[in-house]
Amino acid sequence: MERSKKGKRKMPQEFLSVDAAAEFWDTHDLSDYEEDTTPATISGKVPKAPRYIPLEKKTAEGIARLSRQQHISPETLVNLWLQEKLLKSAKAS
Repeated sequence: MERSKKGKRKMPQEFLSVDAAAEFWDTHDLSDYEEDTTPATISGKVPKAPRYIPLEKKTAEGIARLSRQQHISPETLVNLWLQEKLLKSAKAS
C-alpha cells in the first residue's frame, strides 16, 4: 500500500470485501484520512421508532389468531384497526 505525504498509508480506493473494509477501519482512525474523504449525500426517510403498548394476554392472543387468519402481521392488523378508528373519530368530530 502506498504512503501519503504525511507518511501514513493511503486509504484504499476500494475494498475487496466488507470484511477487508472492517479490518482496515478496525486498525485505522478515520480522522487520519479526512483529506481523502468526499462528502456524501444521503437521501431517504428515517423510520419512526415503534411505540409499544402493553396488551392483556387474551387480547394479544386474539390479535395473533386473527392476523394469522388474514395472513398479515399482528402489527399490521392493529395499525389498520387503529387508523380506521382514528379516521372514524375524526369524521365524527
